[in-house]
Amino acid sequence: MNKGICTVSVAALRLEPSHHVEMTSQLLYGESVDILANEGKFLKVKMHFDQYEGWVDAQQITEISEEDLKARSIVMVQDTFKNYKVEEGEILLSIGSEIRGENDGSEHPKNISETALKFLNVPYLWSGRSFFGIDCSGFAQLVYKIHGFALPRDAYQQAEVGEVLSFVEESRAGDLAFFENEEGQIVHVGIMLNHHEIIHSFGKVRIDALDTTGIFNKDLNKHTHKLRFIRNVLPNK
Repeated sequence: MNKGICTVSVAALRLEPSHHVEMTSQLLYGESVDILANEGKFLKVKMHFDQYEGWVDAQQITEISEEDLKARSIVMVQDTFKNYKVEEGEILLSIGSEIRGENDGSEHPKNISETALKFLNVPYLWSGRSFFGIDCSGFAQLVYKIHGFALPRDAYQQAEVGEVLSFVEESRAGDLAFFENEEGQIVHVGIMLNHHEIIHSFGKVRIDALDTTGIFNKDLNKHTHKLRFIRNVLPNK
């Protein structure tokens, strides 16, 4: 099976091989994939990081041999943005991108909540997972990726990871809170900052109050998301 590497800052992963259909996720620079099918202008790929599948513009992927892929020495971008030199000049990368080489000396964030706070005011983007724009589950996934932990892509999948807490008061910084719609489906996720505050992507990445009912949005003066449960997903926490 052919392998590939994303060679643009952010590549849209789409439901079908067309720029006119829904974006379902994104690839960051340096992330690798299996190439499942080739439709000429589009490739169907499966991400190695989270096993997500979709269609991507073929011009945004460079094929690579399995041997070269295994031999890659990569580090993860820790800064919110990074100017990175490529053959054609420079490219602006998002935090979480994967680049060749040794650690560049950037200070690693100490904990999940410290990393999450870097994203404050980043705009909401349906299916986004970069500092250029991000959705709720992409936010949780990317923050955890920076700390070396691979979460699934979607909120309902993330809700299967880790242990459910019995009470909101048991939650600690870095725990994930999940929220349901009227049909009981998991539709939203956020990262706990403490047992009464949450940071999440809703319009933008923002901090709101959380109680046993759910998220209380002070700007709207109402609860916007109904709490289902909180999970501790860190293996050694």
